[in-house]
Amino acid sequence: MDAGHISDIVRRLRGCRSVLFVTGAGISADSGLPTYRGIGGLYEQDATDDGIPIETALSGAMFKRDPAITWKYIHQIENSCRSAGPNRAHEVIAEFERRFDRVWTLTQNVDGLHHAAGSVQVIDIHGDVHRLLCTRCGHRWRVATYAGLDIPPSCPECSSLVRPEVVLFGEMLPLDRSRVLQEQLERGFDAVFSIGTTSVFPYIAEPVIDARRRGALTVEINPGSSQVSHIVDHRLQVGAAAAMDAVVRELDRF
Repeated sequence: MDAGHISDIVRRLRGCRSVLFVTGAGISADSGLPTYRGIGGLYEQDATDDGIPIETALSGAMFKRDPAITWKYIHQIENSCRSAGPNRAHEVIAEFERRFDRVWTLTQNVDGLHHAAGSVQVIDIHGDVHRLLCTRCGHRWRVATYAGLDIPPSCPECSSLVRPEVVLFGEMLPLDRSRVLQEQLERGFDAVFSIGTTSVFPYIAEPVIDARRRGALTVEINPGSSQVSHIVDHRLQVGAAAAMDAVVRELDRF
């Protein structure tokens, strides 16, 4: 890791009051979660055990047609998350909420690890597998694990079909979270970090592009390349946990 990059990032951070973190599956790699395709980047194969693409199995259309298929693979995703805990990158982001006036995290991940680390200002734009919603009566609740649930589960209030509160393929982004994101972007941020995401979705790349346009600090933490790699001020091509730990250590030096 380039110590000069870290020093330059921290030097500019000391003059910042607001920070946005944009995170993808790569931030959870140090927690033992794979950076695969599918919801939250947690599926490796092109075809599922049922011989259909994962995008089809995890689509809104499939959930309407055969919810058991969709639930089967949502269950696999939740099972991957079950033994994982927040890593140092998640912890540092939560710590930033206490260090700076205004800190938000926009995450594509559905693993809930930002919340588990203590972050409060989180826009989980694709949802969270631990939040469940009844498709009939609208009852909502949160579960720590799917262990002990029937798959697919039934609503404890009306016994109707339940779905996880995640954005399935072919579905729109949630309006409430999209609205919060837009409101925060309109206020602007002094610094934007893109961590562990290829930034292929416009709503993930745009905060970085807009920050660069405004002259704000832009940092990418990603071992590989992304759609925004060529425009950021600083690229740290290492894992998220190591990079964020180095940043906060440098912040603590003075």
